Amino acid sequence: MASRLEFGESVWAELGRPVGARRLESSPRSRVWRVGLAGGSAVVKQVVEGPDADERYAREVTALRLAARVDPPVVPAVLGTDPGERVLVLEDLEHLRPPGDWVVAYAGGLARLHAATGPGDAGVLPRWAGPTRGDVASFLALAESLSVPVAREVPGELDALVARLGSLPGDALLHGDPCPGNDLHTAAGVRFIDFEQASLGSGLVELAYLRIGFPTCWCVTEASAPLLGRAEAEYRSVWRAETGSELEGDAVDACVGWLLRGDALVERAFRGSADHLARVPDEDWTWGTATARQRLVHRLGVVGRAASGRPGLGAVSRLSLDLRARMRELWPGVRPLPSRRPEG
Repeated sequence: MASRLEFGESVWAELGRPVGARRLESSPRSRVWRVGLAGGSAVVKQVVEGPDADERYAREVTALRLAARVDPPVVPAVLGTDPGERVLVLEDLEHLRPPGDWVVAYAGGLARLHAATGPGDAGVLPRWAGPTRGDVASFLALAESLSVPVAREVPGELDALVARLGSLPGDALLHGDPCPGNDLHTAAGVRFIDFEQASLGSGLVELAYLRIGFPTCWCVTEASAPLLGRAEAEYRSVWRAETGSELEGDAVDACVGWLLRGDALVERAFRGSADHLARVPDEDWTWGTATARQRLVHRLGVVGRAASGRPGLGAVSRLSLDLRARMRELWPGVRPLPSRRPEG
């Protein structure tokens, strides 16, 4: 990699010409380098071409600036920007090996991030978008294709759920993809990166990641029940400390919503391209640390247990458990999700 980056001239005029550029691993939607500047090292991110590249860049810059309100920090400092080239220059942070109970610090950091915004920030980012009735139809079609009976109450329960999620209140700063790998465990605490999908909404939809299995993420893990309880309690405790209010509600509806989304079985480049739930009866595929069937079996179990006895979700709970049992019968080799995240 050349030691000069031939873009972002307006940034370098302010920060000084970077040296020793070294390409880092990133998604196909961006290019990332570590560079040397007069004041030390920095990270340069360029959002690459695509139909939504300008929007993704704008979301990231906006989210980072909103999150910069939080002290101690939960994001790297923004050192410079070049909107014309979609370039960000960020503070370089040392990521340490996360401890075995990393989800607890992660949950606390996520609560602090979410608390960065409030009602006065309405409109600065798009609202979070939940599942649709099309997702409901795909989920019910999956049950039919696997010969699992659907009780007559289920469609109504799911339609009502979609409506509830669509009107879920909240003005939290949502990361959009708060995955292992987008959390940096530093000596000063957890910091989050990669905000291209940031939005505003209820923090419950991302608190649900811990229980449902990181639905937008290549790296999926399943925390033990005691560890999960600690992490969720930490989120609520930090939220209370940051906002002075109790977190209202729980993440059960959000967990059901993530179950319905077939797009949460594939990486972002393939979302919106097919009905991915419809693929499950005929094929399995690996994305990151788990296969599609592993992810789906886990989510069905979570929803089946969490929604049991809940008003308006009883039939969905029973269907989820029946679907899970059917999948385990058809594919007995489907393994539980890994309990540990990869090192690094």
